[in-house]
Amino acid sequence: MSQLAVIFDMDGVIADTNPTHNVAWRKFLDRYEIVPTEDDLQNHMYGKHNSYILNYFLKRELMAEELLQLQFEKEALFRELYTSIVEPLPGLLPFLADLKQNGAKLGIATSAPVENLEMMVGQIPLLNEVMSSMLSEKDVTKHKPNPEVYLKSAERLGVSPSQCVVFEDSVSGVSAGLAAGMKVIGVTTSHSSDELPPCSAYINDYLNLSYSTVLQLINATL
Repeated sequence: MSQLAVIFDMDGVIADTNPTHNVAWRKFLDRYEIVPTEDDLQNHMYGKHNSYILNYFLKRELMAEELLQLQFEKEALFRELYTSIVEPLPGLLPFLADLKQNGAKLGIATSAPVENLEMMVGQIPLLNEVMSSMLSEKDVTKHKPNPEVYLKSAERLGVSPSQCVVFEDSVSGVSAGLAAGMKVIGVTTSHSSDELPPCSAYINDYLNLSYSTVLQLINATL
């Protein structure tokens, strides 16, 4: 069997951060007297890069310096709210340990700022022990649904895209994994299976997953 690589998005995949992001965005937008609808959240926030979200809600093209300042303001709010309540999705830690024990290469590929990734790793120490690649927004020039972050992850892990399985929870993230030529397992924390592009399988958590079940779920010899 060829080398298997498993790559995880972060928000909604490693931990269910979206409820806290929701609160942080509402607090941030309230400062600018903007009230998002649920449709706004579903279609123009979850899985989208901050630059898109800010341009959408503020209804104008933001220049680089202002964009960076606003992104930092919102993400600082998120970290302030979430740092003390970080909790991995059920079953994730045993699943990661099993993957690593069976020789799988592991990575994180997120569109979030590196400070958020560092916060998550700081609160879940096992991530630093098992991950061989961890990429954030600073490592790419094109964001999901562009496949750049997944293609770079495969390169860092030393495997071809066809040997990679991606865990994603957003439409743009699933689209990025598929565009990279990888198998994708949808995590239904942010969207239902019907709302996501076609995946090899869908899960709510990692409680019944192992190295062997991943191979069965994707129904492929890697």
